[in-house]
Amino acid sequence: MRFIILLFVCCICVVACDKTPQVKAALHQNHIRHQEDTIGFAQYSWQMDSIISRMDDADKLPNSETYKAVICPHDDYGYAGGLYYKTLSGIKAKTIILVGVAHRARNFDLQDRIIFGSYDSWQSPDGIIPVSNLRDKLLTKLKKETYVVHDSMMQLEHSLEAITPFLKRKNPSLEIIPMLVPYNTFQNMQLFSDDIGSGIAALMKEENLIYGKDIAVVISNDAIHYGSEGWGSGNLAPFGTDSTGTAQARQKDLDIVKETLQGELTTKRIKKFNDITIMADDYKAYKWTWCGRYSTPFGLLLANRIEQLTGASNKDGKLPHLTGTFIDWRSSIHNTHIKVDDLHMGHTAQADSTHWVAYVGMSYQ
Repeated sequence: MRFIILLFVCCICVVACDKTPQVKAALHQNHIRHQEDTIGFAQYSWQMDSIISRMDDADKLPNSETYKAVICPHDDYGYAGGLYYKTLSGIKAKTIILVGVAHRARNFDLQDRIIFGSYDSWQSPDGIIPVSNLRDKLLTKLKKETYVVHDSMMQLEHSLEAITPFLKRKNPSLEIIPMLVPYNTFQNMQLFSDDIGSGIAALMKEENLIYGKDIAVVISNDAIHYGSEGWGSGNLAPFGTDSTGTAQARQKDLDIVKETLQGELTTKRIKKFNDITIMADDYKAYKWTWCGRYSTPFGLLLANRIEQLTGASNKDGKLPHLTGTFIDWRSSIHNTHIKVDDLHMGHTAQADSTHWVAYVGMSYQ
């Protein structure tokens, strides 16, 4: 009897040590990532119904265009819900590559890698969202120094769970490939986006997937975090908190968008965004406080690399580039809020001249 039990245990160990995606999928069956923020974001379908019904009609206009990539906010729905809906209106693909912020990367000493999880599904207000089987296939194609699998970081991070309910509402058959971007040098972001982009392009060829139609990139980002209060011990109001200072901060954000995110997407322009938002002598320090200071440049490098590897070359033989179109800039103090307090929801931070957050919506085709 002892021999039979020992043999059974050994068989389990052999299976558990097998690293094939099929075995991992079996072992992680029902391994669900649960929602972290239930205050700023909807956790029930009826809450999503109400949020969407209360949005400005202009944010819900039908969109006939098909986006290959977007930059979308991740702040409370009461502040930014309308811009989520408007920005994601051109995302038509079933499989979405989600590029998120890693707000708590310091807690886990995570840096100089791209973070993946091993969850095979995510909780959402409209039901479970499966993680695409392309994720595990992708990981087998990547260099070991490109990524790390870290479920604790993926569970604690809210920047992607903010977006998935809107995507699920648009496409009930949604599948996702989530990844987070912690502290990274621009050189690393170039190397990692090239490696991951090459892997995704190879999978697209194998699976006959079309960029924009079947698979797309959604980059999570909130723009300037501004004010003199509620930011720990820091003062994030270099222009002051009166109306003049607020206007200057808004204008600087708009200048960043125009100079680095709009128009033809090139490595030079993405590098300029990196130089504006990150200190030259310390790549872990803010220069201009966008929390997407890593997710945005990495996500754009990745989206552009996929375009270069899957799109047709220009007439002069040069690789194609995505083109960015400005959707809107908003903030928690510049725009009308959506009423949420009667929905068992609320706000995770104050919104006034001493503490506010901005959002930008961008599309790429």
